[in-house]
Amino acid sequence: MVLDYGDLTLKFIIGFLIMVLQINLFGRGNIAPTSAIDQLQNYVLGGIVGGMIYNSSISLMQFAMVLLIWTMVVFVAKFLTNHNNFFKKVIEGTPQLIVKNGRIDVNLALRNGLSANDFTFKLRQAGVMDVRNVKRAVFERNGQLTIVMKNEDSLKYPIILDGKIDYEELETIGKDEAWIDNELDKHKVEASEIYLANYIDGQLIIYKY
Repeated sequence: MVLDYGDLTLKFIIGFLIMVLQINLFGRGNIAPTSAIDQLQNYVLGGIVGGMIYNSSISLMQFAMVLLIWTMVVFVAKFLTNHNNFFKKVIEGTPQLIVKNGRIDVNLALRNGLSANDFTFKLRQAGVMDVRNVKRAVFERNGQLTIVMKNEDSLKYPIILDGKIDYEELETIGKDEAWIDNELDKHKVEASEIYLANYIDGQLIIYKY
């Protein structure tokens, strides 16, 4: 098979421009992926470019259209996860509390695909030799383990993210919907106006848009 280097060069340029477009549209998340969408975006985009760029039967127009369609799919997925809690949980999942006060929730770990071997490896990476000393270990959406030791101050997870209340985290810290409503009234702010709200040392720290 004889390669048409002119066609190949144009495909490389189109692929490069679409990658730059995605980075500018969706932020820098796909450079250092922290969510399932960022990971998937990179895998599929790399597969499209790598799989189609050397195929001479695929025209420049077809190549560009496939890339644009994938960009649109990612845009819709990101929009839904940023504005709808249901889609966020379905697409990205939620952080899971694997260890609480030195006790491992084995069933929860297995449901999240975290084997004992992987779990102990992540603990060793964090310098933890005895799980009984762990106050809180959370399995993050990107597969990392966030650990708080018993002798450390516990920084609670955000209560409000991107204008949406995380009711599961409210339950984790022993609070309810009435409590968060009262806190918002006290600060004279709506949840939709809040970029980020952390519960730290018994106080709700709010960062508005």
